[in-house]
Parts: sequence; C-alpha cells; structure tokens
Amino acid sequence: MSVYQGVARLVQYGIITGLIEEEDRIYVRNRILSELQITDYEEDMATISSETEKSKIEISETETQTNPDNLEEILKVLLDYACEQRLIEDSIVYRDLFDTKLMDCLTPYPREVIRKFYSLYKSNKIAATDYYYKLSQDSDYIRRYRIQKDVKWVTITEYGDLDITINLSKPEKDPKAIAALIHAKNTAYPACQLCKENEGYAGRVNHPARNTLRTIPITMNQEPWFLQYSPYVYYNEHCIVFRGEHSPMKIDRTTFAKLFDFIQFLPHYFVGSNADLPIVGGSILTHEHYQGGNYTFAMAKAKVEEKFTFEEFKEVEVAIVKWPMSVLRLRGKETEAIVELAERIRNAWGAYSDESAMIYAKTEETLHNTITPIARKVSDYYELDLVLRNNITTKEHPDGLYHPHQEHHHIKKENIGLIEVMGFAILPSRLLLELEEVKACLLQNKNPLEKESTAKHAGWITTIRNKYSRLTDDRIDDIIKDEVGLAFCSILEQAGVFKRTKEGKQAFLRFMASLGAKEL
Repeated sequence: MSVYQGVARLVQYGIITGLIEEEDRIYVRNRILSELQITDYEEDMATISSETEKSKIEISETETQTNPDNLEEILKVLLDYACEQRLIEDSIVYRDLFDTKLMDCLTPYPREVIRKFYSLYKSNKIAATDYYYKLSQDSDYIRRYRIQKDVKWVTITEYGDLDITINLSKPEKDPKAIAALIHAKNTAYPACQLCKENEGYAGRVNHPARNTLRTIPITMNQEPWFLQYSPYVYYNEHCIVFRGEHSPMKIDRTTFAKLFDFIQFLPHYFVGSNADLPIVGGSILTHEHYQGGNYTFAMAKAKVEEKFTFEEFKEVEVAIVKWPMSVLRLRGKETEAIVELAERIRNAWGAYSDESAMIYAKTEETLHNTITPIARKVSDYYELDLVLRNNITTKEHPDGLYHPHQEHHHIKKENIGLIEVMGFAILPSRLLLELEEVKACLLQNKNPLEKESTAKHAGWITTIRNKYSRLTDDRIDDIIKDEVGLAFCSILEQAGVFKRTKEGKQAFLRFMASLGAKEL
C-alpha cells in the first residue's frame, strides 16, 4: 500500500464509520496530507472513483467492528512514511503521538459530539452511550487492536467467578522516549491526565496525546463534571467521570450523593470511587474522579450473609456481602436514606479501632480508615456497596498490612483499587512471558532458581508441584490460570480488614454493633 492509498483508505475508514461524511472527503484528505507534509496527491495511485480502485481500499462497517486491525494496518503505512521522511522518531511513543494527530483529522468537534449525545439521550440513554462508545473506538482514542491483545480468563472461587486479565494494551515507554524525558519541558498544563484541558491536547513524551478525546459535560451535586471513556478499557464501556475542577480525591457525604446522581443520569451503568488514601487508593489521587461502565462484576453478583436493620433507617436493607474483602451493602428504593446511612457508617469507620483485629484508625497524625463505595441500580432498587479499607503499614508488611503480601508480589504488588476490589484482576504485562517460563519449568521439572524469570515464582512453583499429581501438556495452561486466579483471590482476602475467619466475623459484628445495627 502506497502512502497515497493509505491516505485514501483512512479517509474511506472515516466515512464508513460515520466519523465524517462524503462531503468531508477532500477537506479531511487535505488535513491528513498536511500532517504528513505532502503537498501533492496522485489520483492515479489513490483514486477511489473506479470500482477497481475502490476494491483496494474499501472497508465495510462490519469489518471495522470485527477486525479493527485494518485501521492499525492503515496507520502503520502512514507512520512508516512519517518515519522515513524523518517527520517523527521511529518509536512507540512518537508514533502514538503522531497517529493521534492523524485520527484527529477525522474526529468530530466536541460541540458536535455533545449535541449528538444529548439528542440521542432525550429518547434513549442506552443509544446515547452506544454512540459515544463507538465514536471513542472508531476515532482510535480506544485502540481496539491493542485491547484485543489483553489476555483474559475467569477463575471459579467460593465467592464467585473472578475476572483475570493480563494488561497488554497500555504500551510501555521505549528507550528513545525515556532519553527524551531528560530534555522535556516541565509544564503544569494540563495539571494531570484527568483534567478537562486534556480534550484535544497534542501530548508530549511524558504525557499521552489526547487529540481525539471528546468529553460529555454532566452535572453532579450541582457541580460541573465530565464523562469520558478510559483509553485502556478493561471491561465493557469502561468510563471515567471526573470533576471539572482539579482537586484531590476525597470520600465524604457528597461522594455518595454524586454517585447516585450519576446512576440516575445513566441507570444502566455502575459507578464507584477509589479510596482517598495512598496504598488503598487508585493511581491518581490528585484529581477527584470515579470509574463506571456497563458491566456486572463478581462482587455485584455476590450473595449477602448477615443482615441488619437500623432504627432510623428501616427503609434501607443492610447486609454483609460474602466477599473476600469487607463489604457492606445498602439497598433501598430511595437514595436519600442510603446516602445518610452511608455517611453515618463512613464517619464511624473513620474513627474506629479494634486492636484485637489489628485495626487502627490513626497512628500519630496519620489517618488509616476510609471507604471504597460502588453504586448501581438493580430493578427498582438502588444499591451502594461500602468496602471498608485501611492503609496501615507494619514492619512485617511495609507496603501495607491490607495490601498484597510479599508471597504474592510475584503475581501482583500494586495497589488494590476500585476495579480489583470488585473482583477484576489487572495483572502486569510481564506475567505473559513469565508464565510461559513457569509452564516450561513445571513440565520439564526444571529448577526455578536457574532463571531470573522463574526464580521469583519459585515458592509458587513448588506449591503447584505439591498440589497436582499430574502436570501434563493438556492440563498445564488451565492449572496455571486457575492458580493465578486463586492467588488473586488470596490477595483480596489479604486486603480485607475483617478476615474470613470466625474471629474476623466476630470483629465485623463488633463494628456493626458499635454503629447501633441490630442483626435480623
């Protein structure tokens, strides 16, 4: 495919996906040529006027949905040309910055996206999000061809079916970009990757390109907020809801109210907030934001165990959820009472200590207790799950007592954030190759200490060998996947403040009694 055919095919892709219309063809072509610094255009090499030439570059709408690799192929031709002409460095970071500029030539203006979204929203909320999600993929803001590379499976546990993923869609920085960071200009614009100023931002070596980002303005708690999709979608319609003002994460009464405002705005979505403290929070604590989407997690399907009632909130059902972490589920038909009770629980938990259960609300001036809340609507009922969190560190567990423990760091060492709290593991890309090495080690009965890639997994490998009498080619992949999933389940149990033991249950009941709750 010549560069001219690449340009023609990209324009045709835009028309087929609905990003642009036939009347835009020449204008968009010229914008792409400008970015490539091409001042001519050879019709005999790229024309689509004849049926013969059309067949070379035609893309069907079905193909763009089922085989998004065709866009990757088109962009590769144009990126290779840009590298050959020394318009950009030949590295993943610079190529990503440049192909986002090319795709912006096809992406509608924010005003058009907002107008179309709300036009659909008036009659059908699902149609509005379907349109917006498709646009975010067609514009390559969500790179479908990378998302497809993520490895996913399900592990059956006593708590439900946990989703396990090895994240391959987020590219790692390459040496050229790392070297360029030394000379990169420090700038506070945008203040972070969640600020509204990212919309249309060209990016730089230390900040991803957001030329094709389009956000939807919404109102929550009478404040300006914005909706967008995550570029690294881990599950269906994985969205981010962020505050218009750059202000730090916090969990308070307004958090619960805002979550329900969002559920009323898009009742077919769930929404939740990371905790507002390090270790138990997400990766970005500097900008208040939530995550949601059109997906049902294992935790949402988990059964409830002990049930409680509060004298002042008889209309709200309260129960402990059967889950590896410590979760209270509040359920009712009206959100106001749920919000008030959630705030009462949050305040009580913030000041709660139980030395016998290794729960300390505070050490010196450092606060430890907080909550991860998740809201959803199920039929006529609103639900709010409150996951009790504590970020205390100890000499034995310097990364956090209620955090993945040392024996699981070979699988995951990072924080357990909102998505993982709900039973969806996001594991590092390094595991893809390491698990292949573990597989070879198990099948060939090798000493894991002989290689660095398996040495970190040595204890785990020994456990697997002792657990299974037969490790064969036809079983090994399923065994390794199951054991990774069970390790993640164990990590969630470690993150639970009230353990899944007789003593842990008694400690949980003591906390409920301190709230004035009565068992049913």
